Amino acid sequence: MLLQLSQLLSESISFFNVFSYLTFRAILAAVTALMISLALGPWMITKLTRDQIGQVIRDYIPAAHQKKVGTPTMGGLLIVVTIISSTLLWADLNNRFIWIVLAVTFFFGLVGFWDDYLKLIKKNPKGLIARYKFCWQSVGGLVTAIALWGTATASVDTTLYLPLLKNFTLPLGAFSFILMTYLMIVGMSNAVNLTDGLDGLAIMPAVMVAAALGVFAYVAGNAVFAEYLAIPAVRDSGELLIFCAALVGAGLGFLWFNTYPAQVFMGDIGALSIGAALGTIAVIVKQEVVLLIMGGIFVIETASVILQVVSFKLTGKRIFRMAPIHHHFELKGWAEPKVIVRFWIVTFFLVLVGLATLKLR
Repeated sequence: MLLQLSQLLSESISFFNVFSYLTFRAILAAVTALMISLALGPWMITKLTRDQIGQVIRDYIPAAHQKKVGTPTMGGLLIVVTIISSTLLWADLNNRFIWIVLAVTFFFGLVGFWDDYLKLIKKNPKGLIARYKFCWQSVGGLVTAIALWGTATASVDTTLYLPLLKNFTLPLGAFSFILMTYLMIVGMSNAVNLTDGLDGLAIMPAVMVAAALGVFAYVAGNAVFAEYLAIPAVRDSGELLIFCAALVGAGLGFLWFNTYPAQVFMGDIGALSIGAALGTIAVIVKQEVVLLIMGGIFVIETASVILQVVSFKLTGKRIFRMAPIHHHFELKGWAEPKVIVRFWIVTFFLVLVGLATLKLR
């Protein structure tokens, strides 16, 4: 929106040419998102508290969490609104990738809102029935996958690349591309949601991964940089740096209120939308495998749940004291802040590993 305005103004005032630089607009997007979050956060927390939209703690969750009963949740609405607002302000609205990622964020946020609404406002402890939630997530994932396939303008858009193997390319047909994209979007959406169990545990890794994906988007969208680094050059993908920057700003703004002890929780509305957005961006910039590396905490949390369920059904025994795995460490005696910060450190390391693949080709 403001990009188009600055282009008009630059015809008479040269200063406004600075807004044509992607990196400058990315900084503005991050700052804008951060400021909106910090400005609206207190008002939203007050409103959620007044309306008694508070967290419900299930009986099997570690006892230390029982004191969190009533803490305002659905704070993910702040994240979604902030990301969308900042992106609309600073991104090139003629870019198809921007609209696809915004649509994914909004739709999965809507599914999460529905689930949170049923649990917190309608007082239905089960929320949106699991199969219905998965069904709507599947609809969002499939529609997005089909949209990306249908709007592809070059073979690179539908080819699978692997890090460290610069000569490996696997062109995907319609079915395999749609299936892979669907799994990335729905899988990451649920993975971030499973990780969102401690104060700030999910949002900071999401911020770090989004920042790294922004780097990949910027490089992939620049033909010169992409050729030099031997990574896929995806036309128009650079604009996704604006979205990633907005996610970073919104996430840090939310963390201001969500850090231990949390004043507000994210809820499904935030976790589902952030995970789906990260999965979509990774598919667009052709870094699906790298996302699984950088988002290793999300992958491990999901794997711990799957392994726990499979083990119990097959042997009647549990591998972990409790799943997701962050609860396992709590029950081993780790204080909540220790679990959170150590998971952040692991994510920081994994993000560095992911970024290193830019040169290790």
